[in-house]
Amino acid sequence: MAASDPARFAQRIGAVAAPQPVLGVREAVAIIVGIVIGAGIFKAPSLVAQFTGSPGWMLAAWALGGLVSLIGALCYAELASAYPNAGGDYHFLLRAYGRRIAFLFAWARFSVITTGSIALLAFVFGDYMSALLRLGPWSEALYAAAAIAVLGWVNLRGMRFGAATQNWLTALEVLGLLLVVVAGLYLLTQGAGAPPVVDAAKAAAEASGSGAPGWSAFGLAMVFVLLTFGGWNEAAYLGAELRDVSRNMLRALMISIALITALYLLVNWAYLYGLGLDGMARSNAVAADLLSVAFGRTGESLVAAMVALAALTSINATMIVGARTNFAVGQDWPALASLGRWDAGRNAPVNALLAQGLFALLLVALGTATRGGFQTMVDFTAPVFWTFFLLSTIALIVLRRREPQVPRPFEVPFYPLLPLLFAACCAYMLWSSLAYVRVGALVGVAVLAVGGLLLIVLNGRGAPARAV
Repeated sequence: MAASDPARFAQRIGAVAAPQPVLGVREAVAIIVGIVIGAGIFKAPSLVAQFTGSPGWMLAAWALGGLVSLIGALCYAELASAYPNAGGDYHFLLRAYGRRIAFLFAWARFSVITTGSIALLAFVFGDYMSALLRLGPWSEALYAAAAIAVLGWVNLRGMRFGAATQNWLTALEVLGLLLVVVAGLYLLTQGAGAPPVVDAAKAAAEASGSGAPGWSAFGLAMVFVLLTFGGWNEAAYLGAELRDVSRNMLRALMISIALITALYLLVNWAYLYGLGLDGMARSNAVAADLLSVAFGRTGESLVAAMVALAALTSINATMIVGARTNFAVGQDWPALASLGRWDAGRNAPVNALLAQGLFALLLVALGTATRGGFQTMVDFTAPVFWTFFLLSTIALIVLRRREPQVPRPFEVPFYPLLPLLFAACCAYMLWSSLAYVRVGALVGVAVLAVGGLLLIVLNGRGAPARAV
């Protein structure tokens, strides 16, 4: 079979059915916001407060996170509108660098980045649900496995059902974050009669001063900020299923990032006002501490429910976009052809979803047996993520030069300045994440090495279905 005849290969594996544009801007925004706003906003702010050392720099870090994400979104809007494909980053990397780099990216997503994120979020869901209602000695694992199984079933029913579920989950998640803001406003309205912690917050803010943190400390703060913002780029995987992608991809990204940035700034203001900078930095559960101050013990239960809901929202959205990479790989590699089948009736890559869910359940079992080993395994996500994020950004420049004839409904303004600026941010974040996650980076190298061995095996079993 010729490498240049993908249609014949698609017919041979039964993949004539293809993704259909069934999503509107509202559904795309719900998926993007659902991926981005996860459990991180309930943990990262305390670490950012530690590394920045002052209220002004702390809030500036979150605002900068929104700005960096906006610049990156402009780059991805060009790529996704020019090359709409269910493979997202995989497709961009394939066109820019060839099948080897693209396959390593797909392997990294399948083995740890996506399935590891699903499993880790499932454990977060299990931890917080167990705080509300414990199911015995295996409570966390049971809740985690149940979350993956139920949401996997939801997405196997089809894209419309999964997207509708995402709309509701995201709406409830946003309401949960607004509850944190309400807690801050409630304390604000108390004025002089507010709980002592409010006065302590003002004192802490004054004592912290306004001195700028060092480059290393601010870089570490930005690692956690941008990890909390992470996920908006997953919109690229919706390119083949978004109606009027040339116009709506940019709209979905801009609306999502604006909404997320506003929510994050409001939530961090509430944390700062209610607990003070020092209180934030010392807190292991910053949202729980704030709601406990505002609403007493009831606040602790509310936080547990909020974090559990945030985890569910992120799991569902990650399942939707994660399986699209596996589908794209299945279309390109004959040995993985079963992953490349698209169910036209459900408008979903059923086999890719099943493989993703089963591997995530395997990671839950592994995490239950060796929680320390599981944590080390997923720690490698940040360095690997920023490596491929950097390559995807540079791919925009490569493809502009290599394929100038391709129509680009949207072009990044101030090209090539903004892509180069975002690439520099990615390189800086890669350096910062390597400085923070030393052991995890080694694990990431090992996993990529396994992907390299698989690449050799697949090359021996036949050429990919298409050459780009």
